[in-house]
Amino acid sequence: MSAAVLLALPFTGKWLVQNSPLRRVPSHGTELLGSSWAIDFVGVDNAHWSAPLRDWRTLLATEPPERFFSFGRAILAPADGVVVAAHDGESDHSARRSQLALVAYMLGQAGRLHQGVAAVAGNYVILELNGTGVLKESGAFVALVHLRAGSLRVGVGETVVAGAQLAECGNSGNSTQPHVHLQAMDSADLSVARGLRVAFQEFREWSRGSRNSPAGKAGHTGIPAEGSIVEPLAPA
Repeated sequence: MSAAVLLALPFTGKWLVQNSPLRRVPSHGTELLGSSWAIDFVGVDNAHWSAPLRDWRTLLATEPPERFFSFGRAILAPADGVVVAAHDGESDHSARRSQLALVAYMLGQAGRLHQGVAAVAGNYVILELNGTGVLKESGAFVALVHLRAGSLRVGVGETVVAGAQLAECGNSGNSTQPHVHLQAMDSADLSVARGLRVAFQEFREWSRGSRNSPAGKAGHTGIPAEGSIVEPLAPA
């Protein structure tokens, strides 16, 4: 098996891990759009909540994306590279924690896929990695998707360094709650890309249900577990 594309977490603060490749591969149940090893992160507070409140809308309807801690948080470059694709202009739609709202949304999955990449990815940035942060992998690309409308700070052709802000977390495309979706691929063209394995470096991880004791050693390299909370470590 080829070595993983080694990245930094693309944010600061604490985030909940969803659809981890440690749980299954393909992580999102499909290899389409280069998503075999994709991973999702949902911003949380110090108590590990994704939103400050739950009310009747949470149970029965949709919720405004602004309600969630993720929405508007800075999304950073996970490695040095060059912007080879960027798309903006997709709206941030309502969030859905309600099972009733989720059922109706899931019925539209096939239609969004038929509409094309933008309907699924929403607003996105794709970087071609220049070798820094890549282990034995050439021609590697990283996509960050579901970005906030109007928040992109970079354009095609720009060189970025790890940690530079690319955009803000949003709820555009095929997203039920504000989060950032990250994946590594062998092509910048999402319609034909094949997913590449990823790993992250220098982060602290809390296991599911734990608020106080990090699981494993701080600063380790690997793939965080499903349901864990992660936080990147500040540079020494």
